[in-house]
This record gives sequence, structure tokens and C-alpha cells, in this order.
Amino acid sequence: MQELGVRNPSKGSEIFGFKGLKALYWNQNEPALYEYSLSRGETRLAAGGAIVAETGIHTGRSPKDKFVVLDDETRDSVWWDNNAQMNKAQFDLLLEDFLAHAEGMELFAQDLFGGADTTHRLPVRVFTEYAWHSLFIRNLLLRPETSELGDFAPEMTIVDLPSFKADPERHGCRTETVIAVDLTRKIVLIGGTSYAGEMKKSVFTMLNHLLPAKGVMSMHCSANVGDEGDTAVFFGLSGTGKTTLSADPSRTLIGDDEHGWSESGVFNFEGGCYAKTIKLSAEAEPEIYSTTQRFGTVLENVVLDENRVPDFDDGSKTENTRAAYPIHFISNASATGCAPMPKTIIMLTADAFGVMPPLAKLTPAQAMYHFLSGYTAKVAGTEKGVTEPQATFSTCFGAPFLPRHPSEYGNLLKDLIAKHNVDCWLVNTGWTGGAYGTGNRMPIKATRALLQAALSGDLKDAEFRTDANFGFEVPVTVDGVDSQILTPRETWADKEAYDAQATKLVQMFVDNFETFEDHVDGAVLSAAPAVRLAAE
Repeated sequence: MQELGVRNPSKGSEIFGFKGLKALYWNQNEPALYEYSLSRGETRLAAGGAIVAETGIHTGRSPKDKFVVLDDETRDSVWWDNNAQMNKAQFDLLLEDFLAHAEGMELFAQDLFGGADTTHRLPVRVFTEYAWHSLFIRNLLLRPETSELGDFAPEMTIVDLPSFKADPERHGCRTETVIAVDLTRKIVLIGGTSYAGEMKKSVFTMLNHLLPAKGVMSMHCSANVGDEGDTAVFFGLSGTGKTTLSADPSRTLIGDDEHGWSESGVFNFEGGCYAKTIKLSAEAEPEIYSTTQRFGTVLENVVLDENRVPDFDDGSKTENTRAAYPIHFISNASATGCAPMPKTIIMLTADAFGVMPPLAKLTPAQAMYHFLSGYTAKVAGTEKGVTEPQATFSTCFGAPFLPRHPSEYGNLLKDLIAKHNVDCWLVNTGWTGGAYGTGNRMPIKATRALLQAALSGDLKDAEFRTDANFGFEVPVTVDGVDSQILTPRETWADKEAYDAQATKLVQMFVDNFETFEDHVDGAVLSAAPAVRLAAE
């Protein structure tokens, strides 16, 4: 471990093979990183105290530019249908070129942990070209205690150099942008992109590879816990409400994005949150909004007005505006990042077709079916070329981060649900009264009321109906919620249009699941939806 401060690696021992660095700024804290990022022109200071960075052409992850090294250890353990290959020789050349590119640079280093459970945590050393990237990852991962710094020994190393341009012919990649992951040596090289989220998802990818082999379930989810130790896990893709719905003032937040489920319970992989800020308001999401007005928060691609006040309604740079902040900025966040065994699993979707109910009870087989399906929908305006709702199926609610076959994660989850008798629910935060463009977004107050009813056990004796298309059970009435929205077909003015849309969506589910049919049992296959409209 290197002490807090600055050193010149050209004098003395090498560090990770770097040679001739101008300086290496080690484990710098927030004030220092603010000064570096502002003086170097990397960021601007916003009213309220946050710094604002722009990520250039990459305003999100570049999944097509991510590659995993094929070697003897990964040959049979990696799901190659989902992971692009890079051979070891190409990675070695890339690493050599990264180190050469860094000569003469000032770099920043942070020593951090991935995983709050000390039994399963991963020590990570992160080298960055940008000071604001160093602050970002310091916010997002877990900081060692002072007593742990003296003998910190990294098992994983990330080198993030946005100014590096990859050579597709030399390095075996697709473009000048590259995210290269060597799972065996636990090294990740990120070049040609300034989007900081690539770093945090690289740690997630590594943990997704390492933990299942130890019988630990790795999950793309948020989590919180009530006063009675009733842990809830929220699976969901970006935009479905993982961060928003887990930030509940009446429950303790464990984390907003990545968790493990071990023999001891649930634990956060991270020490911070990475919240979407588009349309963010103090009224709808006060806990998250307050973090954007604090020193230490990093805002990405957020537009500032003439007084440097963030305009969260302005998506001119991207709809994927973000805030990265340490989890302790949320007043009711867990100090340990750990919680008891889950009692409830929530699977979130944002159905832009307006077909799915806002809440449904899932059997264990249905839970595995929807976990492997990982459905949500993109809507017009969020991505170039998207002009109407598009179904997105990202298995296990996180396909881009899965090195292993989905069945490994699915079977682990199924076993844990059965062992701990966990209740499972599907929550649709998407559209009601019609598809996107016709209907309206599900009211967040209704979603919160439905969640509260599910988490509190108020629905155990409720009356349920069987959904005509998906076969799961839907409550007929819930206190504080307009009963009409519980039956989506009734919210549509044109019932035949609803039936046509439902038929279309069900077929998408069936077609998508074909790839998993040989990996699941009959009970899961029977949980597939079917168009079976009852007379109404």
C-alpha cells in the first residue's frame, strides 16, 4: 500500500509496470480531487457544491467495445455468446501500450474494496488519468479504514486512460474505444471513453465472475431493510426505478445498484450511488435531490444555467444524466452495507406497451422465468433511432455484466428463494391507460403504495385475480390505489388495441425465452405467458 500523497514513480520501485510517470497522486481526498479537477479544466463547480463533468461522445457505457480475455481458465466458464473475445496476446499488447501511453502523465490512484461483506470483498486498485474519475470511483466503491491501508494488497487493478486510442487491428477490438477484461489476472483496461460508469461496472463484472463459484449470488439490484429486519431486493434495468424506489425514508438503504447474497445475508458491492438525474425534483425524490446540492457529489453531463444551477429537466446532452455520491449522503443509509436474508424480492419493469399490471405476485417458477427474461422497454427520445417503444430483454436484469451463463445465476437465485421462503413480486413502473405516447406513466405515489402493501404483508389475505396474459396473480384492490389501474385492460379506451398490444408483447417474451428452454425445468417453462384473454 502507498501512503496518502504524491510520489514520482520514476524514482524508486515500479508500480504496476508504470515507468516515467510525472507524478502519481495516491488516495487523494475530496478537497484535493476538487482542486485538481477544477485547475486542470476537467470539471465545473455547480451552485450547491457539486462538480460537473462532461463525458464527451460517450454519455453511457459502450457494451460493444467490451472484451473478455479467452484463456485456459475462462474457456469453459465464460458465457461466450454474451461476451466478445480478446486473446491473451492482444491483451498483453494492449497493456504494454497502455503503460507506454501513460509515460510522462500525472495519474491518480485509489485503493478501495468491492463488497461490504469482509469475507467476500475484493481489494481493487484504480489508476485514472482524470482527477474527477478518481473522485467518482472513491464515491462508488468502499473506502478502507485507516488501519487497513498499511497492508492493502490489491487483487484487481483498473487502468482508465480516456486519451488512449485503441488500434482494432493490433488489439483485437472494434473501435478506438476499448474495455478489456482479464478475469484470470483480474486486470481491466479502459481507453477511449470518459464515461466513468465503465469503472464501476468493471468491478461488478469481476464480482459476477468470482462470487457464483463460491455459492454467492451476485445481483444487479438495489436493496433496503425495514425496522423488523425485513430485507427487500429490487431487481431492474436502468430507468425502472431501482434507485428511486429503494430510497425510502421509512426503510434503511443498503445500496442502489449491486449486491451479493451470501450465507450471511445481503451485502452491498459499493459504497456509493449512481443515480439518474433526468427530471429529478426535490418534490418527487427529495433524498436523491439533496445529494446534488452537496460538496463531494459528481454530476455527469448535467446542464448548468447562467448561475450554475443544475437544470435536471434539460436532456440536451443526454437523457442519461447522473449523480455519483457516497451512500452516507442518504440520511437513512446503512452504515455497514449489510442486511439479513431477504424476505421480499421485487422485479421491476417499465412496460412502455401499457400491458403489464402495476403489481403481480410471482410463484418461484414465475420469478425465475421473469429473472431470466429481464424485461423492460425503451421509449422514444432516450436513444437515437428509437421512435416507438422497444422491448428490451436483458437476462438476470444485467446481461452486459454477466461473464457466466444466466442459468448459473438463475439456479442460485431459485435455490435461495426456496431455502429462505422469499416472497416475489413483479412491479411495473411503466405506462397505464395506453402505450407510451398515448397513456401515462404509472404514478409514483401509486407504485410506492403498492410496494408498501407488498412489503408490509398487507396483501397476504387480499383477493387476487389471474392475469389473462401472464398467468400471475394480481391484487383486485389495494388501499390508497385506484383499482382501475390494477387491471390494465380497463384503463385503455380501446380494448381491442390493448388485446393486440398484449398479444405482441407476449410473443416477444416467448421468442426471447427460446434460448433458455434447455436450461430450465418444466415448472419454469410452464410459467411462460400466453394470450388467453377471458371474456370481460
